[in-house]
Amino acid sequence: MGTPRLVIFDCDGVLVDSEALSCGVLARMLTQQGLPTTLVAARREYQGLLLKEVASKAEAKLGRSLPHDWLATFEQRRAEVFRRELRPMQGAREAVEEVIAAGLAACVASQGKLSKTRLSLELTGLRPLFTEQTLFSAEQVPRGKPHPDLFLYAARTMGFASTDCVVVEDTSSGVRAAVSAGMRVLGFAADSDETALQDAGAQTFDSLAELPGLLRSEL
Repeated sequence: MGTPRLVIFDCDGVLVDSEALSCGVLARMLTQQGLPTTLVAARREYQGLLLKEVASKAEAKLGRSLPHDWLATFEQRRAEVFRRELRPMQGAREAVEEVIAAGLAACVASQGKLSKTRLSLELTGLRPLFTEQTLFSAEQVPRGKPHPDLFLYAARTMGFASTDCVVVEDTSSGVRAAVSAGMRVLGFAADSDETALQDAGAQTFDSLAELPGLLRSEL
């Protein structure tokens, strides 16, 4: 890998503490549909998937279709919970600010919709760190993570080669996507399965306070 010039941040679980909130809403709504699901099970089985993939997987387990407005209702209820409870990950603002102060470019590439990323960053006070042109979503590419499309699109749009990029991820599917894109991956393991991140190809770390040092070691 070359010297890093662009840091690509995942959003959920890296910049904002949203994974347990999202999966809590999901677990409750699946249970209401007759598919008993705990928070632990929701995180294990659905975290990191596109919403349409979540619905398809749940429908396969249920043996029937979910109501036609189920996904829209989920997004609405999730947004309501975010507005009440969403917080930035500890050290997220400082880490991004140090990346930018070091002369590196920074962007966000999330599996979620752009509207969700904007809301998450706004609610946590992180939105001023990123321009609209530095926010990317799997809805903009043919395939989401674990395919490389999103990271390749973000790098190309930002004007960098894959070898210029470092990705910060907290899911094994995101790590696999970055590895497939030919990028170095730092796996944020504070609230994730460290072994799974390592097995997927990431160098793991436990605190966002470590991130600037890990990047400086490559400069």
